Amino acid sequence: MVFLVEAWGVMLSLAPWLLLGAVVAGLLHVALPAGFVHRELGGRLGVLKAVALGVPLPLCSCGVIPAALGLRRDGAGRGATVGFLISTPQTGVDSALVSASFLGWPFALFKIAAAAVTGVAGGYLAGAVSPGAVQGDEQQSPDEQAERSLRGMASHSISILRTIWRWIAVGVLASAAISTWVPPGSLAGLGSVASMLAVLAVSVPLYVCATGSVPIAAALVAGGLPTGSALVFLMAGPATNVATIGAVYRALGGRTLAVYLGTIVVGSIAAGLLFDSLLPVGAAALPHHGNGPSWWELGSALLLTGVLACFALGELRTALTRAMTSRRTADLELAVEGMTCNNCRTRLETALLATPGVKSAVVVLEPGLASVWGDVDEQTVREAISEAGYTPLPARGA
Repeated sequence: MVFLVEAWGVMLSLAPWLLLGAVVAGLLHVALPAGFVHRELGGRLGVLKAVALGVPLPLCSCGVIPAALGLRRDGAGRGATVGFLISTPQTGVDSALVSASFLGWPFALFKIAAAAVTGVAGGYLAGAVSPGAVQGDEQQSPDEQAERSLRGMASHSISILRTIWRWIAVGVLASAAISTWVPPGSLAGLGSVASMLAVLAVSVPLYVCATGSVPIAAALVAGGLPTGSALVFLMAGPATNVATIGAVYRALGGRTLAVYLGTIVVGSIAAGLLFDSLLPVGAAALPHHGNGPSWWELGSALLLTGVLACFALGELRTALTRAMTSRRTADLELAVEGMTCNNCRTRLETALLATPGVKSAVVVLEPGLASVWGDVDEQTVREAISEAGYTPLPARGA
């Protein structure tokens, strides 16, 4: 029972700011002109522009890979690409608002500044050790092709929540578990440097969502973990994972990868130590609702819970559909290029299911494959895949 109460308390604190961040992100998406991000990341000021544009964008370490590599392909410099890769997943309007709610505005603003500084430093270092740029034909990403209206804003906001909903759920449950079963002050015996190194060992190789992991960091701080170590967790975790490391190595080379990882590791530890020296350790803690939640906190928590439930039911329905259709031979199978994450898979499945004549569709991320059942011709399916922003390849057996 205590666990459920703690989980609901986390939702009350998380929901208003997460939903507001998603709305602001959708507004930014429709307000910026099409192709603006791609056009502005060249020249001497490319690194500064990349970081300035990347810091408010709500892209996680999974979503930032195709965005950054797309910028590189379209002519962005190596330094601008690395600066974007480092700074973008650490922050975002949603992450900043949630961080301020759980850990205070000084922490949130410090984290934004640290992300910007590490992004600029890593970008310029990468440009120095491996100068040069790759030119390419400018093309819009699927998101940039979206309708720029209130409908497009809402669609983009929902897409952001759909991308990170699992991490939101994990963050709420993990935070509640820590608050329930980790006594206050029990982590206070860990030294700053030791705890930072331990956090790095866990967070660098794993996928960590900048927004969904904030409640976890707040619960650890409430349990006695140095606040600077929580900062390291929220900087290094979102900025790296095995997939990102592999993508940077393949696209930019070993020297750039070394700069990328070195900047994140050194920069996050330096930021953590600086934060601990400026503010008392453990100054931030989980928010409390002594007089009960306000109407807007309660409404936001109920709305977010409903949204997460809808996403979960959708995933369950998709899994059941896959299990049923996998027993039957597909009417059409096409290999697909350009998908990089589960959000891409969901986007393409949704587009195919909306295509006239398609009764069922299953998309596999690795290897990229779209299986379709129904009375539909290959050309129609190809057009649906292309309109979703991906590249259809020849049909299986062709």
